[in-house]
This record gives sequence, C-alpha cells and structure tokens, in this order.
Amino acid sequence: MLTFAWPYLFILLPLPLLFKTKQKQQTGHLHLPGVGHGQQANLSSKGKPKRILLWLMWALLITAVARPLWVGEPIELPAKGRDLMVAVDLSGSMQIDDMVLNGQNVDRFTVIQHVVSDFIDRRKGDRIGLILFADHAYLQAPLTLDRKTVAQYLREAQIGLVGKQTAIGEAIALGVKRFDKLDNSNKVLILLTDGSNNAGNIAPLQAAELAKDSGVKVYTIGVGADEMLRRSLFGTQRVNPSSDLDEATLTKIAQITGGEYFRARDPQQLEQIYHEIDKLQPVSRDQLSYRPQTELFYWPLAFSLLASALMAIGSLPLFQRKRTEKSQ
Repeated sequence: MLTFAWPYLFILLPLPLLFKTKQKQQTGHLHLPGVGHGQQANLSSKGKPKRILLWLMWALLITAVARPLWVGEPIELPAKGRDLMVAVDLSGSMQIDDMVLNGQNVDRFTVIQHVVSDFIDRRKGDRIGLILFADHAYLQAPLTLDRKTVAQYLREAQIGLVGKQTAIGEAIALGVKRFDKLDNSNKVLILLTDGSNNAGNIAPLQAAELAKDSGVKVYTIGVGADEMLRRSLFGTQRVNPSSDLDEATLTKIAQITGGEYFRARDPQQLEQIYHEIDKLQPVSRDQLSYRPQTELFYWPLAFSLLASALMAIGSLPLFQRKRTEKSQ
C-alpha cells in the first residue's frame, strides 16, 4: 500500500498563499501605465496556466519531501529458528515407476517432487536448503527463507542430472558442512534415497559420526514399493523394485544422529512421514517480521522538475514573441 514517512509536511501546502496575501496588503494593486483595465484583466487571465503550473510544482515538491513509500506484504524472519537441509537422490533407479499418483503410475522422483514441494511450502519461518546427489553431492540451494525458490529448484531437477549412482555419505557430509558455521539453531537433514551407497568418497556411517559431532540430526527416508508387476517373455511377474534399498544403513544413520528412519512405499506414506517430521521438528515460532519499503519520492520530484523545465522553455524570448504576435 501507499504511505508517507512524514505526512505532517503537507501542512506546508498553503504556505504560498500567506506570502501572496501579505504582498497584496503591502503593495496594493499594480496598474500598468498605458494599459486599460480590460487589457490588464486579459493579461491576468493569460497568467492562470502559469499559476496552475506553479501550484502543481509546489504540490509535487511537498509530496516528494513527505517521502512517499510503497509498503509490501509482511515477511517473517525467525529470530531463533530451525534450519532444514533436504537431500534428494537423483540416481537412475529413481526412474522406476512403482508409485501411483492421482490414479496414474509415476516414477519415484515425481512423487518426491510433489510431496516434498508441499512440505517445503509449509515450513514458514524456517530456512530451507536443497542438496541433490547421485555420483556426487551438489548444493542446489543454500539455506534460505525463500521457500518458493527452493521448491522451484526441486521441480526443475532431472534424474541423471548429477550421475546414475548413489553417494549417500557424501550428501550427509555436504549437509554437515553447510551447518558448520550456524549456532543457536536446530540443524536437521532430511535424506531421501531408494538405494545403497555405491559412490562418493566418504562412507555413510562415517558421515553420520560427523553429523553427530556437529549436532546435526538426520532423518532418513527409504523410497520405493515392496512389489510391482513386471512383464517379460515368460509373462507377468511380481518383483521387489526396492531390493537395492539399504534399510539397515539408513536406520543406523538415523540412530547415530538422533533422528529416525522412515519407509515410504507410496505417496500417502511419504506425505504422512512429512507430517510426522512436522511434529518432531515443529515450525519456528519465535519470529520477527518486516514489510519491505520502496522509496517513491523521485516520481513527484521528477514531475516537478519537468514542470519547471516546461515553464523555463515557455519563458524564452522566442515563445514570448510568438504569444505577442498571436495576441495582436
């Protein structure tokens, strides 16, 4: 909305009237020699546009001095909040379409994008970061209050973007590194994967010990259905698409760091897991808020200068001569 920093300065608007009244009292009426009353009235009427322009300039100057501001929507800032880093597996196995979303078979990563984006949007007051990992782990978004941008980065991610394998230990270590310089904060890392560690330069349990020493709590989530139908030359077979999921290691990581391990076999379970995490790590409540302000004083100031320039151009001898010729 539009507001003014110093609205009381508008009381200066009638100030020129005081000087005009005082001047009339001191000098009286001015009679031009050789000009009749009718001609004087005609000259006076020609000065009306000039007086209107002067009043407009004065009003614009007062408006500029009063500091018009455009105040935006309130933005909440946590005074003492939680910092959540979300690490998402982009390995090739995330392409397995063993999930059902809105009545259609979809791959695991599509479900993660759908559910995790909603989770990120609910974490008002918390700082959120995003790590993507496959052959190696990469920081896609640092810890930020801009939840919409983090969710957008997740929606734009592609399977195989950073390789085909799974570097779980490296993802945890990168998350711990991003938390290193943070004090007075609940440090939480949420790791989603559908496989086992087969890449990277650090073992998952070694990374879990680093997380424990740094006060980072890790919640691990194993994604994938227990069975799915697969067609082959020998007909339809029931297979376990999550046979590569290393639940033992994921459980141990959670135990070491004081977190929990969850199993997500379908979108509903994954959604429920994030509701459980909301209970275990509630949204920050100690918050500050501010409303961004945009200065607008330069607009009335610019228009006032433009009016002044028009008046100066109009007073040039060339324009004065043309007016005289027209009047004759």
